[in-house]
Amino acid sequence: MLARMASAQARSETLRRLRSATGRLSTAALKSLDTEYSWFRELPAQERSWVGTVAQAGIDSFVAWYADPQHSHRSATEVFAAAPPELTRSVSLQHTLSIVRTVVRVVEEHAEEFASPGSEREVREAILMYSREIAFSAAEVYARAAESRGAWDARLEALVVDALVRGEVDEDLPSRAAALGWKPGPTLVMVGLTDGTLGEVQSAELRRTIRRATPGALVGIHGEDLVVIARTDDDHERLSRHLLPSFGPGPVVIGPAAITLVEVARATRAALSGVVAAPAWSLTPRPAAADDLLPERVLVGDTAARDRLIAIAYDPIQNAGGSLGDTIATYLDCGRSLETAARTMFVHANTVRYRLKKVAQLTGWDVLSTRDAHVLETAFALGRLRDSSHTPL
Repeated sequence: MLARMASAQARSETLRRLRSATGRLSTAALKSLDTEYSWFRELPAQERSWVGTVAQAGIDSFVAWYADPQHSHRSATEVFAAAPPELTRSVSLQHTLSIVRTVVRVVEEHAEEFASPGSEREVREAILMYSREIAFSAAEVYARAAESRGAWDARLEALVVDALVRGEVDEDLPSRAAALGWKPGPTLVMVGLTDGTLGEVQSAELRRTIRRATPGALVGIHGEDLVVIARTDDDHERLSRHLLPSFGPGPVVIGPAAITLVEVARATRAALSGVVAAPAWSLTPRPAAADDLLPERVLVGDTAARDRLIAIAYDPIQNAGGSLGDTIATYLDCGRSLETAARTMFVHANTVRYRLKKVAQLTGWDVLSTRDAHVLETAFALGRLRDSSHTPL
């Protein structure tokens, strides 16, 4: 009985000394942090004060826990409520654990000053137990902060990708994209299908897989459409091959080269249109460039594809003058026969062949190739319709 009374008196004396020493312990902890860690010295004054608040709250919480471990066991979690959530952004979890270690060490070093005679061991054991509690609490706080930031980033990413898919680049979009780490520069846009309807877990795993290949990529999953927007200085052809397994069966289309957000929006819409149009070409490569599917995109009503096809496959030939335009038109209208075209134009077949070669040099499309001839035939049909006063485009 007397022993229990003596123990209670010793604990009460230790608690009294602890309460009177909290200010000194907090000051000593901050001095140790300032001496040992350059990152702490480099913090702005406001954030240093936040750290000081957390240190003081930790010491006060230890005192409350020591006074009544059973009813104050959650006080460790409340330590971090003393500072704003922004602290988790400016001070990493690793640095926070350094703060915890420093505070615990300072309290332990001063144990003999506030522990009543014979209670030193008990106090040190209490410090060790509480340090474990506070460390787990720090991890919990940072885990919650990470979950919150992750949820916010996911919502922001969805807003950005949706805007790019719709082609709506307003004044707020650059700042939203910047918040996700995107900055103007060479950007790869790939669009395809997922491997069926994905659940939440499957979607999260797919995003992780893509971001391991290209960190910071924006990923949009719209039903079974998968949109990947990767700002990267790496070789786009190599990266596209690396990303290809992330897509499910079906066409995968790469948008035109893009640097600005406006260009990225155009590339995204072109790639989406290409995925819709790809089945019209039975030999569509995988992946295919959106510009390789211009005729098929025109068929599904893509006006941007129509304008681009005219601009790169019809206008340059017509603007070149001479007989190039007439030769291409005649060759195509004559069933792609050199001899028939030559007889129709009253020239030698070699003359037709020479002019067709000039067209290939001018546009990159060789009309003697079946696929290239189809592209040029579509371009000439659209161009003639545009130039007709009776058919506005």
